[in-house]
Amino acid sequence: MSKIIAIIPARYNSTRFPGKVLKKIGDNTILELVYHKVRQAKTIDEIIIATDDQKIIEVASSFGAHAEMTFSTHKSGTDRCAQVSREFWEDDIIINIQGDEPFIKPEIIDSLALKMKDDNWIEIATLCTKIDIHSEISDPNTVKIVKDIYSKALYFSRSTIPYYREKETEKLFFKHIGIYAYRNKILQSITVLKESPLEKAEKLEQLRWMENGYKIHAFETEYDGFGIDTEEDLEKARKKYIS
Repeated sequence: MSKIIAIIPARYNSTRFPGKVLKKIGDNTILELVYHKVRQAKTIDEIIIATDDQKIIEVASSFGAHAEMTFSTHKSGTDRCAQVSREFWEDDIIINIQGDEPFIKPEIIDSLALKMKDDNWIEIATLCTKIDIHSEISDPNTVKIVKDIYSKALYFSRSTIPYYREKETEKLFFKHIGIYAYRNKILQSITVLKESPLEKAEKLEQLRWMENGYKIHAFETEYDGFGIDTEEDLEKARKKYIS
C-alpha cells in the first residue's frame, strides 16, 4: 500500500529573505510551527524536512523532526522533494508543504492527500482559493489560475486571468495556494524536464509540467495562504499569531 509522505523544503539561503524559516513567531521558529501543523494532519505517514544547510538540520533535530540534506544547487522545493523521495516506492504520494507557511491548516493537507488516494489517476494536485482582495487580482506576486469543470488547471499566470471583456459580467478570480501533491513516479519525471518557454516567461515551474503534458488538478479551498517572503510579512505573521 502506498504511503503519504509530507516533505517540507526549507532552504536557508532564500533570495529575498535569507534564514527566514529560522525566524521566530512567538517562542517557535517558522519551521517548527509548520512542522507541528503537518504533524496534526491525520493522513501523513512520514514527515521529512529537506534542507540545504546544517543550521536547519540542527534546529529540526532540536524539536524532534527528521531532516535530510539536499543539494544546494536545487532551484525549487520540488527538486528537494524529488531528491529526498528517490528511494521511495513509485506510487507513494508526496506532499510538498512550504517551510514558510506557519498558518497552514492540517485539514487542507488531509483533503489533498485524500483526493490523491481516492482518485489514483490524478498525477499532480494543488489548491486554489477565490480572490476577495481586489488588489491581488493585478498583483504579479499573486499567481492566478483558471481551471476546467473537472478542476484541471488550464493555466497559471502572474497576469490577470481570465480577462473579462464585458465590464458588467460577474467576475470570479482564483489564486494558487502553493502546496502540491504528486505521485512519486510523476515527481521524479517532472524534475528532469528542461525549463520550458512558458516557465521562462512567467517564472512558474508548474507551467513546465503542463507544457510537457502533465495534468494538474486544482481543488478549491477557503484557506488563503500566508507565505513569509519578507521582513514585512514576518511582522504581519507575528501580529496575526498574537491576535
